Amino acid sequence: MNKAKTISAKLHTLASPDTASILQRFFKTGPGQYGEGDLFLGIKIPPLRALAKQHRDADLATIAALLSSKYHEERLFSLLLLMQFYATADERGKQAAYDLYLGGTRHINNWDLVDVSAPHIVGKHLEDRPRKVLQRLAKSGSLWERRIAMVSTLHFIRRNDFTDTLRIAEMLLDDEHDLMHKAVGWMLREVGKRDQRTLETFLQQHYPRLPRTALRYAIERFDPPLRQQYLQRTFPIA
Repeated sequence: MNKAKTISAKLHTLASPDTASILQRFFKTGPGQYGEGDLFLGIKIPPLRALAKQHRDADLATIAALLSSKYHEERLFSLLLLMQFYATADERGKQAAYDLYLGGTRHINNWDLVDVSAPHIVGKHLEDRPRKVLQRLAKSGSLWERRIAMVSTLHFIRRNDFTDTLRIAEMLLDDEHDLMHKAVGWMLREVGKRDQRTLETFLQQHYPRLPRTALRYAIERFDPPLRQQYLQRTFPIA
């Protein structure tokens, strides 16, 4: 039995049909929903993280095989393995891991899969490299690629580098999907935690176009009077 099959068998021993049923509702897998048709084993994050630590030696072939699984937790597990691989790899290995990630975005197809991995692989990889790929992803017809573009910038935010976050957020102002409104608002809020003046400058320029969900997320930490001004949209347009 190859390594991917061995890991898959271990994951199946952790499966819980009751938990799977809850997760399939939580991640909107019904007809017409964003996770339509996804299948769950019913494994929560802590056991997955614990098991991932036992497989730090997993190679990219193993990780790629798991990433193409029909089961959500196997894909999530593959991303946990890929993050471990990337963190310890040499430059050639890091490039290969990054390429595997961007070549497999069709399998990174729910918000938890994106959020757990994008800053640590895409964001980290682009820290000292050209970042034009983020603009390409932000223009994608794939909801998940657009979310990768936005959430990857969390890595830069944590280093007080806000330029790409604000650029991608501006590109996504007219995005129609609620999951993108939440992602944009979340990243803007993270900017504001570190530099509220920068966030307010962005909001003064763009808040009339910012979807209400994104706006609410972005200003969550503002003092109540200021938050109400934004929610009531009583500021003049800059």
